Order: sequence, then C-alpha cells, then structure tokens
Amino acid sequence: MKTLTEYWTFHTRKRREIIHITERVREVVRKSGIREGMVLVSAMHVTAGVYVNDNEPGIIADILDWLEQLAPARPDYRHHATGEDNADAHLKALLIHHQVVIPVTNGDLDLGPWQRIFYAEFDGQRPKRVLVKVMGE
Repeated sequence: MKTLTEYWTFHTRKRREIIHITERVREVVRKSGIREGMVLVSAMHVTAGVYVNDNEPGIIADILDWLEQLAPARPDYRHHATGEDNADAHLKALLIHHQVVIPVTNGDLDLGPWQRIFYAEFDGQRPKRVLVKVMGE
C-alpha cells in the first residue's frame, strides 16, 4: 500500500467560515498516483471540522444557522471559566465532526453528483491545520 500525507494550514479572516476544498483534495489524490483506495481529510483542531455536502450557498447558510441554533454563541458556558470564549465552537465542531473518508476510484475522488468537501472553521482568525492522507494502490 502507498500513502501520501499533506498538512495544510488555514488562517481564516472570520471566526466562522466554510471553505470549499474539493479541488484541493482532488489535486492531492492526483499527486499521490494512487488509483484505488481512500483519502482521509481531518481537521487537527477541536474547534474545526470537515464535512461533505452540496456546494450551494443556501444550504451552506442553512448549515451555519442550524449549528448556531443547536450551539449558540453565549457567555454562560462552563468552558468559559477557563478563560476561553469558544465553547460554542467546540460544540459546533462535534456536530459537523472532525474528518471524512472519501473513496478513490480510478485515481479520482468517488463522490456523488452533488457531494463536495468542506473545511468548517468555528474559532478562526488564527492558524489551524488539516491533515490529508491518501492511502491505496
């Protein structure tokens, strides 16, 4: 089995931001030379995530609104007693999850017709790392 690992750093301008990364992941798969296998895309921080969904502005806004309803930014989280102010970001990241695994078939991402890969930042404006690991033959 062959592998290729890359580490990316994102430094978002906003605290909360969704970044479409499908083509960037696809390029790593191509660079790997792996024809059959899988690619893992994993946010290496507890206040960020990676998910697969439609690249349509309405659903992206709906996802952000849904996350804010489930884990609203507010001052009364117990985590804030540690001096932090990002408890809602931790909770949002749990809802999105921190990683995805995508099949690689014939040297390309094997996504459904509307599936795209996104990096979700919930406590940005500082450097955050993402791991991309392609595995296969």
